[in-house]
This record gives sequence, C-alpha cells and structure tokens, in this order.
Amino acid sequence: MSTTQGAAAEHFDVLIVGAGISGVGGAYHLTQQCPDKSFVVLETLESFGGTWLTHKYPGIRSDSDLYTFGYRFKPWVGPPIATAEEILNYMGEVIEENDLARHIRYRHRIDRAEWSSGDNLWTIEATRTDTGEQLRFTAGFLWMCQGYYRQSEGYTPEWEGMADYKGQIIHPQTWPSDLELKNKKVVIIGSGATAATLLPNIADDCAHVTLLQRSPTYFIPGRNAIDIADQLRLLKVDETWIHEIVRRQQLYNGDLFTRRAFEEPEAVKAELLAGVSSLVGPEITAKHFTPSYRPWRQRIAFVPDGDLFRSVAEGKASVVTDEIERFTEKGILLKSGETLEADIIVTATGFNLNALGDIDFVIDGKPLNFGDTVTYRGMMFTGVPNMVWVFGYFRASWTLRADLVSDFVCRLLQHMDGKQARKVEVALRPQDKDMPLLSWIDPENFNPGYLMRGMHLLPKRGDKPEWQHSQDYWREKDELPLIDLDDAAFVYSGTQANRSRAA
Repeated sequence: MSTTQGAAAEHFDVLIVGAGISGVGGAYHLTQQCPDKSFVVLETLESFGGTWLTHKYPGIRSDSDLYTFGYRFKPWVGPPIATAEEILNYMGEVIEENDLARHIRYRHRIDRAEWSSGDNLWTIEATRTDTGEQLRFTAGFLWMCQGYYRQSEGYTPEWEGMADYKGQIIHPQTWPSDLELKNKKVVIIGSGATAATLLPNIADDCAHVTLLQRSPTYFIPGRNAIDIADQLRLLKVDETWIHEIVRRQQLYNGDLFTRRAFEEPEAVKAELLAGVSSLVGPEITAKHFTPSYRPWRQRIAFVPDGDLFRSVAEGKASVVTDEIERFTEKGILLKSGETLEADIIVTATGFNLNALGDIDFVIDGKPLNFGDTVTYRGMMFTGVPNMVWVFGYFRASWTLRADLVSDFVCRLLQHMDGKQARKVEVALRPQDKDMPLLSWIDPENFNPGYLMRGMHLLPKRGDKPEWQHSQDYWREKDELPLIDLDDAAFVYSGTQANRSRAA
C-alpha cells in the first residue's frame, strides 16, 4: 500500500515534470496557448535550470548557439556560445517576465506515476526532498520534460585497477567545489564536448593536462560571435528582429551543413579537419583529431575561439589517443605500454540514460515497460495515455524541438476539449500492424555511447515517419503543426457521449 494513498490529492489539468529548458518552455506555452488550463511544474532540484544547474565543472557552456538553443519567443542578446550562468539568467528572466514561478514546485521528487482508465487520470506520488513529506497530485495530462539522463550521477566505466589508484577520480557531472588543481597533473578521459570544454578552462591552473581518448571526435572551431548579429546591433535594430534574423540564418546554415554531411561527407570532413589543422598543425590533426566515422554520426561540438586547440598548441595540454589497459597507483597504463601519471583523473565519459526520470510508471495496474512501446514521432507511446515526452534533436538545438512539441501538446489539449475527450492514446493502425519494429534510432545514423548502452530502455520505432523520432528539424517544423489529430493513430475516449452510453 502506498504511503501517500490516504493523503488528499491536489488536482491540475496538466502536470509538467522538470523545470529545465523544456519544462520552463512548456509552462510558458501553456500560459499563452491554453490559458484556461491549470498546471504545475514539479522539479526535484532546488531551482530551475536542469543541466545548467547541476553541472558545475569549470567552463560549462552550451555546445550549440543560443539563437537556436534559446526559446523562439525570448530574444538572446549575448554571445552565441553561452556559459551555464548566462543560460540560467536567461531562463530566470523567462520565469519572471511571464509569472511562471507560482506554477513551479521545487524539491519535489516524483516517485510514482499511475494512470487509471477508470478515472482518466494520472496519480502522481511525490516526496518533498527538504522535509520528507509525501504528496499526491492528480492530473489529466502528463508532460515529461525531465531530460534523458540521470542528473545525480554520470557514466564511468569500470576499469581494472581503479581501486589501486591513489589519486582522485572525478566525473564532471559531480565536480567538487573545493577541488584544488594548482600544480596538479590531470588526465581527462573522453573526447566529447565536456572534455573539450573542461580542458582549456583548467589548463592554466594545472601543471599539465592530458586528454586521453579512445578515438577522435569532430569539432568546429570558430569565433564566438555572429557577424550579422554584431552588424544589426551596430545599426540599433530591435533585439526581437535580430533574434529572428540570426535564428533563421543559423537554421539555414545548420540545414545546409547537415545535408552536406550526408551527401558529400568527405568534403565536409576535409573542411572540419582543415579548421583544426589551422590551429594545431596537420600532424596533430591527423594523429588525434581525425575521426574514423563520417561527420554527424555523433554530435559535433562548437569550440569557441578554438580554445581547446590553442591549449594544445601552446603546450599547456596534450592529447593521447590510446586505450586503457588498467589503472595503477600513480595513473593509467595504456595498451601501448605507455603510462600516464596523474594526481587527478577526470572521467568525462558520458551520461547514464534515464528515459523516464527514475519514476515508477504503472498503467491500469501494470508496470510500464517503456522498451515494449512504439513511439509516435518521438513524443507519444503506444499503451501510454495522456502523456507526451520531450526529447530534442541531436543535430540541432534541443529547444527547437521543445518549442515544436509545446505547440503540439497545446493543440492536442484543445482538440481533446473540442471532442470532450478525457483520454487520448496512440495505437498502431491496421496498415501498421505488420510494420517491422526497430531500435529507437538507427545506429548507422547516430550512435553516441549513452544511446547505444541504453537502447533497450527506449521505445521501438517503425519504418514509417509517424512511428519514428526524426532528427530533421527542418522537416518537422513543417510536419508537426500539420499532424491530423483525427488520424486513426489517435484513439480518443472518455467523451461525454461515451459516458452517456455507459450510463
């Protein structure tokens, strides 16, 4: 028996899970598009921000530009690649300007979410993390904006000999505030955006930093500025116009780059490597910054002002491409036989995928196995009523999709009102019954480690556009607003007519 079962439940039309970039955006769109809907945002942490609040390692910043990572409704006025502090300030302005704080409950950890088709309601059991109080909420609709990885711990592989190592092992996701780096030898394990961000931001403090990678990653070095934005500000153009113009330019350039990565991968690869080579030289580029896969098979991070490569070129940092044999008392023994001595080892080795936010989901008395469902456009799932999940883009800014999904949710809620329906779920249509079911995403298309490790936790996809999570913002921006909500894939019930017949 649940400890909260006897407690009175607070009811809302919509319950949003998470006050990160998606949840705050969703709250804004609800106030604008569905002002008659009551809603609450439940957030486990002590404040808003999600990733930008929990990650405190030196130099944490966006890896895509804020003209597209920012909301479409709120102009961005800073440098395109922004720090966590700048992003948090931006989100705080959105909350203040739109009176969203009254809808957000912090330190509310959701433990269980149970759907009842008898009541057409979600019942949410939560814990106040500051007091231990058990709380219950009911909601007609659940909007999952909690992100996709476990905030409390990052992914660190188990290497032989880790217990023998006498120094500190740190994951960037749980960076200690009192860590002393001065005159320390540091090894960063990893090759993604976190490692690339961390290295130049600690290199000046350390005796030396070594980036240890199993295989290279693509990066785009460039100036942390956008010429057209600077020119328009010089002309004193309104910031709303600047935001829209620069956003369109960035999206156009992103579309062109993505298409070229698929259509002429060798040419794009040569261009990317040339950018790196101009900073560290062709020899280091060939040895340490030339990936074996085609561009955009994994996310490509922008390196503002080439700071990662400048640290290497200036001798403050070095790169080693090798595999780990084992940890030793003083550092790491590589498979090549080389030993890297280190006072501190940083495992910038990725995330733990966490598809449903460590929430126990129950549908009509049965535990939900998310991996058994089939996704509808990466937003809804067969057998899971009245729920939409926000999962952003890999090849474009996350928030672009969060805005699109917000429009979809608001339109769906209005459509349900028009039909007087209290329940909606997606279901395979007759023409979909024999459709092959595949993994959430094609590994040949996109294959970062955190997805490959957790693919079994994610829903299946079909071989039709409706039953896949598209990575193409430039297609979805036109397709999602035109989804026919009366298509046979949407099954509505709990209408007034249904209740009358039942009576």
